[in-house]
Parts: sequence; C-alpha cells; structure tokens
Amino acid sequence: MSKINPQPPTDFTGIKTAEPAKEAAGFTAVFSSVKHVFGAMPIRRGLKSLLNLNQKGGVDCPSCAWPDPDGQRSKIAEYCENGAKSIAEEATTRKVTPVFFQKYSVAELSQKSDYWLSQQGRLTHPLIVREGVQHYEKISWTDAFQLIGNQLNSLDSPDEAIFYTSGRTSNEAAFLYQLFIRMYGTNNMPDCSNMCHESSGSALGETLGLGKGSVKLEDFEKAEVIMILGQNPGTNHPRMLSALEKAKRAGTKIISVNPLVEAGLLKFKHPQEVKDVLFGGEKLTDIYLQIRINGDLALLKAFNKILFEAEKQTGEVFDKDFLINHTENYENYIKSLEKESLEQLSAECGIALEEIRAAAELLITNKKIIVCWAMGLTQHKNSVPTIREVVNLLLLKGSIGIEGGGTCPVRGHSNVQGDRTMGIFERPKAEFLNNLQKVFGFEPPRKHGYDIVEAIKAMAEGKAKVFIGLGGNFLSATPDTEFTAKALQNCDLTVHISTKLNRSHLIHGKSALILPTLGRTDLDMQAGGEQFVSVEDSMGVVHSSKGNLKPVSEHLLSEPAIVAGIAKATLKSTNLDWDKLIANYDNIRDLIEQSIAGFDNYNIRVRNDGGFYLPNPPRERKFSTDTQKAKFTINTLENIKLAEGEYLMMTIRSHDQFNTTIYGLDDRYRGIFNERRIIMMNETDMQEAKFEKYQVVNLYNNHGGIERIAEKFIVVPYNIPQKCVATYFPEANVLVPIDSFADISKTPTSKSVVIRMKPMYKNLGRVL
Repeated sequence: MSKINPQPPTDFTGIKTAEPAKEAAGFTAVFSSVKHVFGAMPIRRGLKSLLNLNQKGGVDCPSCAWPDPDGQRSKIAEYCENGAKSIAEEATTRKVTPVFFQKYSVAELSQKSDYWLSQQGRLTHPLIVREGVQHYEKISWTDAFQLIGNQLNSLDSPDEAIFYTSGRTSNEAAFLYQLFIRMYGTNNMPDCSNMCHESSGSALGETLGLGKGSVKLEDFEKAEVIMILGQNPGTNHPRMLSALEKAKRAGTKIISVNPLVEAGLLKFKHPQEVKDVLFGGEKLTDIYLQIRINGDLALLKAFNKILFEAEKQTGEVFDKDFLINHTENYENYIKSLEKESLEQLSAECGIALEEIRAAAELLITNKKIIVCWAMGLTQHKNSVPTIREVVNLLLLKGSIGIEGGGTCPVRGHSNVQGDRTMGIFERPKAEFLNNLQKVFGFEPPRKHGYDIVEAIKAMAEGKAKVFIGLGGNFLSATPDTEFTAKALQNCDLTVHISTKLNRSHLIHGKSALILPTLGRTDLDMQAGGEQFVSVEDSMGVVHSSKGNLKPVSEHLLSEPAIVAGIAKATLKSTNLDWDKLIANYDNIRDLIEQSIAGFDNYNIRVRNDGGFYLPNPPRERKFSTDTQKAKFTINTLENIKLAEGEYLMMTIRSHDQFNTTIYGLDDRYRGIFNERRIIMMNETDMQEAKFEKYQVVNLYNNHGGIERIAEKFIVVPYNIPQKCVATYFPEANVLVPIDSFADISKTPTSKSVVIRMKPMYKNLGRVL
C-alpha cells in the first residue's frame, strides 16, 4: 500500500525563467482568462458565467473580496484574470464521480499534485471512506447526516468538535452554521481569518473600535497619497489596479513597500482601454521601497519620527483638532518616538534614510492618505504592533474619517469579512451572544473556543475528535503540514463540505466524508423557488450573489441546506424550522436582521442595485473603544536575529494561484514558468553560499528544537534583499512552525520563517 503524502509531491515539472515583467494586465491577461474559462467548459456556458460576474444582481466573484463600483459597471468585463480563473475552476463541466474513486485509492491520490487534483473537476456525490478502507465510495445524504449527528452526539463534550469555515461561505450559510454550532454547545469556530487578517482585526479593533477598514472604493480617486505595504495587487487583487489607475490619473502619489519588485505595483495596462493597450498603460508607483522582510514596523516608526520632526519645525503637519478631540495617549506616543534613532530604524528596515525621507515628504505635505496592506504585514510575530503603527501614522495626520483617507486592509476570500460579521468567531462578543439568546431562546456557550493553532493542537492531543470544514482546504492552508496532518488523522471523523477535490480530503480521520455543494455560479433551486445568497466585501458593502448555471450534478446541495441537514440530525431539541429556512433564504435573512446590528430591512436593501453599506463608525470619526477615542499605541521593535547560514523566508502565491487553489504552473509576472518548487534568492547570497542557478536544495527549520524539512527546491536568482528568500505555499508550509505565531492575533508567521538551506544536487539535470 502506498504511503499517504500530506505534502505536494517533490517531482519537478521543468523550470523555465525569463526577466520579470514590468507591467501587469494587458492582452496577456485577457488571453490567459479566455484560455482558462473556455478550456474548462463549453463556450456558451463560459460566456454566460463571465457576463454575469460581478454585475448587479449577478454572481459575486468567488475569488477576492475587492469591492465592486457603486455606480456603473463594465458590461463587457467587470472582472479580472483571477476572477476568470476562479470561475473556470468552479463552473467547469469536468466531473469527479464515484467511479473516479474506484480507480484511485486515497494513497494514490495523495501522490498527485495539487494542480492535478484541482483539474479533475467538480464533485458529484456525497462520499465516505470508512475506517480501514482505502477508497471513497458513495453514501446517501440521509446516511451522511445521520453519521455526523451520531458522531457529534457521542462525544463527551461539544468542545471535542471543531467547526472550520472558509471565507467563500455566504452570509446565509455562515449564520446558520454558527447558530447550529452554538446550539450544539461550543465556540470552536476557527476560520481562515485566523490565518490572514486576524492581525488587522486585532489592531484596528483595539485602536479604532472596529476591526474593518475605514475607506470606500470612491476614496481612492480622492486620495492624495496611497501607501501599499506587503501586498501584491497584480496577482492577488487585480481589480484593485483599475482603482489605482484612476487615482493616479486624478493626481494621487503612490508609495509601494515590498521585498519583491512586483509588476502590478509598477505599471497597469487596462485591457479594456484602447489608450492603455496602444500607449503602454499607467505608471503606478512613484516611490518604491524594497524593504527587508518584516522591516515594516521600523519603516513606519521612521516615517512617524520624521513627521514629528517636521511638526516641531512648522507646527503645520499634524491635525491638532483631531488629536485633541478624537485621540488619546498622544503625549506618551510622542515621548516614545523621541527615543528612536532614524539611523537605527533605517538599518533595521533596509531602506536608505534619504529614500525614507523622500517618501515621508509626501506624508508631511498631504493629509488625504490611504494605507493599504495584506498578508505581508499580517503574518509576522509583530504583525499587530506593525498595523497599530499604521494607525498611529494616520492618527497623526488626521487621515481617518475624511474623504480620501483611512485604513484599507485588503481581504482575500470573497466573504471572509462577512463570515466574521455573521458570528464565525471563536471569541464572540457578549453583545452578540446576548442577541442570539434573546432571538432564539437558548443559552449560547460563553467560553472561548479554539482558534486555528489551538484547534490543530487539540486534534493532535486527542482533545478534539471530530473536524468539520465548511469549504476551504484546511491542510494546505495551515502551518506545519506534517504536524497538522497527524492531527487530522488523529480524529475519529473528518468532514469536508466542498465543490472540488483537494489535499485535505486525503489526509483524513478514521472515517471521513466529502459533502459536495453548490458553488456561487450554480442555480440554487429550493422549495420556495430560485434563491440567492449575500456577501460582504472588503469595504463593508453587503450585496447579493445569484448563480445562473445548471449544476453539474443533481446530487449537490447548497451550503445552507447541508448545514440544516447536519443540524436536524444532531440537535435533539430545537425550535427552529430548518426546512422552512432552506425553502426560502429570505427567512434566514429575517433572522440575521433580528440578531445583528446594521441589517435593518435586510431583504429589501440587499435587493437594491449594489446592496448597502454596513455601519462604519471610524468613517464618521466615531471610535467604539472603551474611551470612545482612537488610541495611540507604543510598539516596540522585535528584531529577528539571523545566525550564519540562516535566511528569513516568506511564503507567497504564484500568479497562477489563489490561496491554496493552483490554476496553473506559471508565475508570469515574476518570470518563473512551469515549476512551483522554487526558492527566490539574492545573487550575492548565492555566491557567498556557493549556490548555483537552478541548484537543488533542501530547506530546514529548527524552531523549538524540531527539525522540519521541505525537500527539493530549485534556487532561482532574484531581486530580493539579502538574507531574505521567498517560496510558494502550500509547498513550503511544512516549514512554518505550529508554535510560531503573531502576538495577540495568533496568526501563523508564514512571512517570517527562519530557515537553513543544504545542497541536494549540484546540477538540476540529474533529477529531471
């Protein structure tokens, strides 16, 4: 019997490299979009999918959470290359039927690449692999629900079950899911936020009273300065490029801060604009600061110290009325700044002081400042202090609660923010639980549940015995792959609610279920007729999403229907009519309206073109902290000291990838083709370590005295700061220690992994 492999296979696929691109999008992006969509489905189905994507009343893109324009939208293509690839993945007519699982055992499938698994198509039937059996087989929905209910009810405590949620889940499904889980009796609800923007929520909630961004899409054209830190919009949020282009044409200055020089931050060639295509598009970044990995806090402190020095000279840099009336702890913060050395801060972030001063001059002379960030800021030990320092900068300038200014954490999955609004949170606020108690007449559990790290440890230690995942690819998204795999395999039952096959289905408990669900693009017919769901984007807009494609199988259920099926089989006494809720999702939205502030007249407003905005007090300079004021914080530098032969590694996405979904094997903008097992390395570092181009190395992490190994990575010389390296996830997730996480938020430190490298082969040709 073959060994089950938690990690992607180490086989090479034939690397090719070229010079990195200097611009993003253009006809190349159009060609890539067309190739993916029409390679996955018939032309008519593909056109129907694309023309409905992100339109008012249409399908919300299942990719990122970048907002749609409030006003007029493009009728040709209100989507990006990433959105087209995501649609191709979900709306494909390829199918994975029970016959497929007769052909392949679980162990055989685990030897396949993540790309291969994804390309097989949509799951068509509920499936089970029983203890001691090597193949998945069909199971009825009734039997599947009953098995889950029996297993949950056999546990000694509800806290022995873990309920994970992906950010693609709709508001309706997420609300029902958390309601069922709390009726069952636990707050064990880790979600993908724990691994991405938990640090943002922690920092913003503490300092501004709301763990969400404060800007709207329209603010981008009104901004005087936009600063982008730790984010690669060209690959991860391509629709943001059109907003940046409009901002530039309106006179906005852009500062980009990133260890890699990314094409999408340099120049954007809008594929729908003749001028861009003919004359080369719009230059985006005015000042590019190629920072060392995790040097952002030092850079931000340097900015703020320079701002303070300028304020002392002119008295015209800070917004004094704002500081007096809306903030606290200003004096203590200023005293801490006075102790900082600009020379030391410059050395820590790896940016020359004259470059820092040039960027700071834009901040000194302008007030309408937007700061955007993503995982490049959120996945370090000091992520929360770093984002608090972003807030300090904006508070000094009075740049929050004004047009063209504010915070902008750019979310990944399309409804990750909505899931949290719906109550998917292991540490719920008392107010939310009190509302559930009032509306539904039960006592919700008050004890905090497990986050991602705690959930993995609980499974590993036998404290948790059932794992249920509503969407996502838990194994490939989480840190410390081998440890997480053993934790999942230690469970009595693992359940995944999914549209397509992924590696998490293959690393399972003693028994395992795969429950196939409708996707965003699928027509959702229930007893009450056609249904739609709703989502919340990065800027707090709640709007509808309605699929229009015939599902590839009659055996698929919607996510709300699956949650209701599990609830009916598990809860021995409940006053809820779950069947009524599923018959018409308006009934679910009525319950949301009664339970969560900001959803008044939900069913009416969500049917409006473009939906509606949720309340956002910081936009109005109202701060829901304990003092009703925005808070300055003092954030101490914690430097990562590297020994001889050590490097600081960050895991990143390729261009043919969204989160753990692999669309292809190319990283087009970075000039790396047909290979994922690569490590980008500074050429000077290569020379000092005596590594050659394309040399094959093993990567090692020894955090906590435990050796972790990622085998067979190809060294690619790249423009990256010295002692910094970059690899793709999930291939390098095995190196991210389970015990290395951000202070306060506990987000795994996937962007700050200390590694060593040892040669495996001198010549790549020997292993191809």
